[in-house]
Order: sequence, then structure tokens, then C-alpha cells
Amino acid sequence: MKFLQPSNFPRPKGYAHGVVAKGTQVFLSGVVGWNVQGEFPGGIAAQVRQALLNIVAILDEAKARPEHIVRLTWYVCDKNEYAAATKEIGVAYREIIGRHYPAMTVVEVSGLLEPQAHVEIEVTAMVPE
Repeated sequence: MKFLQPSNFPRPKGYAHGVVAKGTQVFLSGVVGWNVQGEFPGGIAAQVRQALLNIVAILDEAKARPEHIVRLTWYVCDKNEYAAATKEIGVAYREIIGRHYPAMTVVEVSGLLEPQAHVEIEVTAMVPE
């Protein structure tokens, strides 16, 4: 896996501009922050923590680990709530995913299919051959 960071671009904070990788591709649909009983914790930071735990569990089914993630797309219902919780989100991210910062996009949406969800995260991973 190689991170693409052109030397003349501003340095990104917490993500990569791009990634090149070879291996077995793993695609995760939008993962929300509910537990195994289908219950949501309150607030975006708690839901991000649970969504990241869910992502790691799903990746494990493919023998993939967090460091194999090449792209994350985050869908949030309220960018201000997300921005206000970035410190807590960062702590949860580093505890669960580590200091691995793939290509990431955050998009504000008007709503998610699960009405209690504050965030949904799509994942692309590449397990080395």
C-alpha cells in the first residue's frame, strides 16, 4: 500500500489524498453505529465508536485488518455535530483503527435509512496477496 501525498499539496490532517494497493478487495456497505442488538448509543461520537468496532468485526470475516483499509466514506447527518465531536471521534478512531489514515471523505446528508443513525461509513479495504 502506498499513500499518495503530492509534495506541493497541503498536508492532510487525518487522511491521505490517495492510496495505491494490490490484493484482495473487500467492500463494506454503509456501516452504522448500532450494537448487535440493533440499539444505537446517543450522539455521533458514541455511534462512530460503535461503527468502527462493527467495521473491524466485518473486516475480520475477510481476514482483513484495519491497516488494510484504503478508503472510508463517512455520511453524517449534521456536519456541525461531527465537527464538534472531532476530538472524541479522533480518540475512538486511533483506539480502534490505529494511526492508519487512508483516503477519506465526509459528506453531510439530509438523513440515513436508519432514523436513529447519526453516521454511516462505507469501507474499501485491500488485503495484500
